Amino acid sequence: MSTNTELREMSDEQLIATSNEASQTLFRLRFQSQSERLNTPSEIRKNRRLIARIKTIQREREIAAK
Repeated sequence: MSTNTELREMSDEQLIATSNEASQTLFRLRFQSQSERLNTPSEIRKNRRLIARIKTIQREREIAAK
């Protein structure tokens, strides 16, 4: 997983790509959790928190740009 400092060093395009990747992973994990048993259920929480971190950083940058 990416730490906050690693995420803050990323460009806007990299953040969007990371967010899309995490969203797709989260979708697959949710689908898998409904159809079968997950090996690591904590991965769902980790991906949700990663997406939230990315959105927070994007919002901070948006506010700073104004």
